Amino acid sequence: KAVAIAMRNRWRRRQLPPALLKEVTPRNVLMIGPTGCGKTEVARRMASLSDAPFLKVEATKFTEVGYHGRDVDQIVRDLMDVSMALTKKRQTEKLRGEAKGLVEERILDILIGPDGTGTNKSSRDSFRSMLRDGLLEDHELEVDVPENLGQGGGKDGEGAVVAFGGDASSGMNVQAMSDLIRKLGGGGGQRRGPPTERKKMAISEAREVILEIELEKLLEKVDLKKEAVAAAEESGIVFIDEIDKICSSRDYNSRSADASAEGVQRDLLPLVEGTTISTKYGNVNTDYMLFIASGAFHAVKPSDMLPELQGRLPIRVELNGLTEEDLYKILTEPEANLVRQQIELIKTEGVTLSFEDDALREIAKTAALLNRTVENIGARRLHTVMERIMEEISFQAAEMEKGDDVVVTKKLVKERLSDVLTTSDLSKYIL
Repeated sequence: KAVAIAMRNRWRRRQLPPALLKEVTPRNVLMIGPTGCGKTEVARRMASLSDAPFLKVEATKFTEVGYHGRDVDQIVRDLMDVSMALTKKRQTEKLRGEAKGLVEERILDILIGPDGTGTNKSSRDSFRSMLRDGLLEDHELEVDVPENLGQGGGKDGEGAVVAFGGDASSGMNVQAMSDLIRKLGGGGGQRRGPPTERKKMAISEAREVILEIELEKLLEKVDLKKEAVAAAEESGIVFIDEIDKICSSRDYNSRSADASAEGVQRDLLPLVEGTTISTKYGNVNTDYMLFIASGAFHAVKPSDMLPELQGRLPIRVELNGLTEEDLYKILTEPEANLVRQQIELIKTEGVTLSFEDDALREIAKTAALLNRTVENIGARRLHTVMERIMEEISFQAAEMEKGDDVVVTKKLVKERLSDVLTTSDLSKYIL
């Protein structure tokens, strides 16, 4: 609910008058809950719902500044790459109609020469009607295809910031250097276009290639970088997972020398509060980005985080562990639930699989029991239980006759899971 409110508030903020707009900052969220209760799933669903630049990162992958590894500024750079791809996709869809009109003209130019060469209009019109009727689909053309088709960002990748040093794991510096060297080498005083390669292909194939070339030309007129930076700054969402793994308990006398522990929290402070990070697309301000952090907090408490970081994640949401009823809902309610996945997989062998409702209740009950007695791994336990039940059926499905029916009953579920339950019962009494 808190995440839904936070996302809706982004939209509400955009409707405000400009004077107030600057003052309203997003309220960052901290989600706390046991493993397997759907924290990461919330992020996944958010990404598909929102048409905003969205990035999910693991807090454990980052190290303190000065150590070898990725520092937290890389989060914003990665978000900018996502934003750029999203902006390019959005603009491409807008310009696709215009580009399709140009493709036809380009193909006619290649077939009968450019329009201005005095060729009579009637032959051009007759070729156009043949082209629209699909009579020339197999006719071969020679097309000049740019070597870096589909890779350029904006104007032939111009304006890339060459950053020496920095994070070696990101290909940004290598890419910028290679662009620079190519431009210096291929300059020769006068300005030339990107290097092209002549290819022979049928009109049916050439149509897609020419459409790409025309779209690239149209995109050069749009300032993609400016739009992408604005999208990331105003509506960017960063989901930081496993934030509890970078906390160290306050009980210990000695501080751990872990490069990805408290130092990372210190580096996250300015990022969450609002700072300016330089990227290859220009400077990006993080003031209005929404940060959502999540963690299980088994070994440590949320109060073990740096007090400043706690203050910058003001909305705290505690998620409860999953009950038997929740597990039953997970098995039955989602569109692509586990039961449907298994039914569709077995259907490929020509065998019809069905589950009785009693059997599903028993699966949920067993999963909840195992979570209580062995280790609480939440909804992931359903995978374990389902695989144990399906093991024998999946193995034999290939040998079955087409059109066979297999029904999973409560009795079958109990048989398959009896050994799992007995071993867990014994584990209680071992000292």
